[in-house]
Amino acid sequence: MRAAVLHTHGEPPSHGEHPDPVAADGQSIVRVTAAPVVPLDLLCASGTSYFGQPQLPYVPGVQGVGVVEQSDAVAPGTKVFFATSAGMAAGDGSLAERSVVPDGDLIVLDTAVPDAQVAAIGLSGVAAWMALTWRAQLKPGERVLVLGGGGAVGQAAIGAARVLGAQRVVAMVRSDTARALAAGADEVVGVDEGFGDARFDVVIDPVFGAAATAAAAALADGGRLVNLGGASGDEATFSSAILRSRTASILGYTNNAITPDQRRDALTAVLEHAATGAIKVAYETVALADIATAWHRQSSGTTSGRLVVTI
Repeated sequence: MRAAVLHTHGEPPSHGEHPDPVAADGQSIVRVTAAPVVPLDLLCASGTSYFGQPQLPYVPGVQGVGVVEQSDAVAPGTKVFFATSAGMAAGDGSLAERSVVPDGDLIVLDTAVPDAQVAAIGLSGVAAWMALTWRAQLKPGERVLVLGGGGAVGQAAIGAARVLGAQRVVAMVRSDTARALAAGADEVVGVDEGFGDARFDVVIDPVFGAAATAAAAALADGGRLVNLGGASGDEATFSSAILRSRTASILGYTNNAITPDQRRDALTAVLEHAATGAIKVAYETVALADIATAWHRQSSGTTSGRLVVTI
């Protein structure tokens, strides 16, 4: 089969031939139609993540959309979303014509949302939804700040906060003002602007670093900052006096901590709102044959949205 194959840690994968996957007990074969290139793919492929160096060669891709070809759990021909552990554990991922997937990681799709759009939203939408509902326990009428509002998680979080009843949603961005506004933000601020006297009940933070330091100082009484990543650094500084005086909370979140049922329910909810346009993530499609160029663009940040490989 055709696939994006990584031969050297830290280098982009190349387009070429790769052995077809073989399903073991409890696994299904999915014919992939769309798979995004996400930061986790690049991190795992670099060989520097805390998961360790993946065995080479392998096919990256931690998520995708496709049609079941072979399965004892789901009828062939069924459209599904799926997650993989490519780069985090032995085995290949979604950036190929076919992928082998544990039956428990298949999510049956019943949506009119196009495959490429589902792939663009994917686990970013799951993370945004679960960070707001499960970790932050967002209540209707609360004020939400989304850091990295121009990124995929940020855009999904903006839309999700609105449909969950947030009173006001403010996005902090580095440069992607148009994306954050298109996602539904009431206001967009730059990373160096600050928040004035504004206070937020919930902060969704995929970036950490200096932005998290500033956002923590803007937490309201009982405020919760949920960190989902460290795109801007692995360290932030928090004031003990602010956290104690406001009984504020700093919380962590990872998709790896939720159950398959939670993942399915979150993605289903997000796609229901994506179908109406309430939750959206900007994306562009690229061909599998152009994977090396797409990989370079993702690593350098020269994209107009999430890159989705269509196969």
